[in-house]
Amino acid sequence: MVSTPDESSAAHVSSHPVSSPLYPPIEPYESGELLVGDGQRIYWECSGNPKGKPVVFLHGGPGAGTSAWHRRLFDPEKYRIVLFDQRGCGRSTPHASDPGDDLRYNTTWHLVADIELLRKNLGIARWQVFGGSWGSALALAYAQTHPAVVTEIILRGVFTLRRHELEWFYEGGASAIFPDLWEDFIAPIPVLERSRMIDAYHRRLTDPDPNVHVPAAVAWSRWEASTLTLRPDAALVASMTEPAVATAFARIENHYFVHGGWFREGQLIEDVGILRDIPAVIVQGRYDICTPPMTAWDLRRAWPEAHFVLVADAGHSATEPAIQSALVAATDRFASR
Repeated sequence: MVSTPDESSAAHVSSHPVSSPLYPPIEPYESGELLVGDGQRIYWECSGNPKGKPVVFLHGGPGAGTSAWHRRLFDPEKYRIVLFDQRGCGRSTPHASDPGDDLRYNTTWHLVADIELLRKNLGIARWQVFGGSWGSALALAYAQTHPAVVTEIILRGVFTLRRHELEWFYEGGASAIFPDLWEDFIAPIPVLERSRMIDAYHRRLTDPDPNVHVPAAVAWSRWEASTLTLRPDAALVASMTEPAVATAFARIENHYFVHGGWFREGQLIEDVGILRDIPAVIVQGRYDICTPPMTAWDLRRAWPEAHFVLVADAGHSATEPAIQSALVAATDRFASR
């Protein structure tokens, strides 16, 4: 379905309906908490083959956390699979669902440092970096900071936090596709504040009163969960709008967006030349509303050596079988490299 990056860097369009190609469920053989400073503890785990090819999985959001099925994107006989929950979410503590959690210590560059500290603590010399959605931005930031320790890069649903990317999804652009869901998203915000939705939500998500920040968090998370997939996924929406999950997710995500990810505008694409010698695959859903193909295409134009896979029958979420098929094909092709 996807040619080896060394064989071709041309765009490949996948349009074959497939069942889920994921590997069978596995459990971690090792897990723990990493003290990264600032009072933060990061949950991490290793699964697969302890002597296999190391790969670090960078989840989306920011603030979404990892799930057991993420291990299944990799051949457990060939990969040493490292998952971790980024600051403030999943099983890491303190949790951002607590309004007392200080998000000053939760930035892109804190996370980049956490990844590098985790690599060193696990005794890994070099590893593959896999990131989807926000994880693609974090993967690019990490790899551009530490290119010498990265063997390959796999990106999915590319997101770089440029201003027009944020405005598309959170300031009204995507309402052209989902006007009904957009009405629900703007409902908690008074009309006079709707010209700057990210800022309006920021005021509510940082309010210590749970009667203010919890409904805002649920509305923010419902908007995203309802637009992630090509077809509606009620189970995904339910899981993302559970109050504690939604609060952490929305608070962290909005915090990053208010600050533009602590990137200069266009930084991740402008600096991609640092990665030219690292084999890479970019997987992008054609009907991705959350992170539209425009960003992945801009990255491809700046990074022609990367292999680009445009999945014709998928949206944004890695839960979609066609996206999973492209991702597993990419991890398989790199497994023995």
